[in-house]
Amino acid sequence: MHWKLFADLAEVAGAKEVDVDVAGDEATVGTALEALFDAHPGLRDRVLDDDGEVAPQINILKNGSNVQMEGQGMDEPVTEDDELALFPPVSGGSN
Repeated sequence: MHWKLFADLAEVAGAKEVDVDVAGDEATVGTALEALFDAHPGLRDRVLDDDGEVAPQINILKNGSNVQMEGQGMDEPVTEDDELALFPPVSGGSN
């Protein structure tokens, strides 16, 4: 599964793009995220909140669509052809 990581998430992982293996035929965003955490454990604390859920300020995209807003969240099915992206909070500048 191919992940694109942005901002400090890429710094934590040591790469802007990461490929991970997802076991099983019924891969989901959740299983792909767990595989990413297995490969890069430092991301877990940056992405999950104290309850072990994806922090509200983190955006997860599948092929450009936010899975938390437009999909099935962590249960969104994925295939090897899908591109996943992980975005941390973004702060803006002054006007």
